[in-house]
Amino acid sequence: MSPTRRVVVLDYGSGNVHSAAKALERAGADVQVTADRAAALEADGLVVPGVGAFKAVMDQLRAVRGDEVIDRRLAGGRAVLGICVGMQVLFERGVERGVDTEGLGEWPGTVTELPAPVLPHMGWNTVTPDEGSVLFEGIEQERFYFVHSFAAQEWQLDVMPPFPTPKLTWAEHGGPFLAAVENGPLSATQFHPEKSSDAGIRLLANWLGTLG
Repeated sequence: MSPTRRVVVLDYGSGNVHSAAKALERAGADVQVTADRAAALEADGLVVPGVGAFKAVMDQLRAVRGDEVIDRRLAGGRAVLGICVGMQVLFERGVERGVDTEGLGEWPGTVTELPAPVLPHMGWNTVTPDEGSVLFEGIEQERFYFVHSFAAQEWQLDVMPPFPTPKLTWAEHGGPFLAAVENGPLSATQFHPEKSSDAGIRLLANWLGTLG
């Protein structure tokens, strides 16, 4: 049996922290919901959920110095998983209803409104993972639960060898957008694994399997 992985769900005032924690427990993790810096830095994995507006999430993250925790973990090659707006804030900027907000800048690019006649994009949708995706192993044909009006709609990071090429997963709502990214220790999903039934639990279990 593989050892149980210790995961912190960052409790900074935004996001479905308890739903995420329950889903991670179902996937086999030992979960703590906290904003404690030491716990967040020492855990095998850190999950950053987020709902609502890009600016509000960034303000709340910075208030508990979550931006520093994420940066320090990634600098040490330690796993971070962003969910929904927790994925969006990993990009350089977010523009929502005329408000231009600086993000965490882990990836280049700007999060903008989807060019769809009906917003928010809410409900179950299929995704198209890159070949060799670890997160989607065994669930490539499944549907996942989305609720959002904004997303990253292009990928701008050029990765040179010896670093591995990021695995990108796309979905469509009015046009293509990034549904998930796997980039070394940093992974993220625009959809909610914790609301995506058994497929979401399998995705979280796949992520747990990457934690060293």
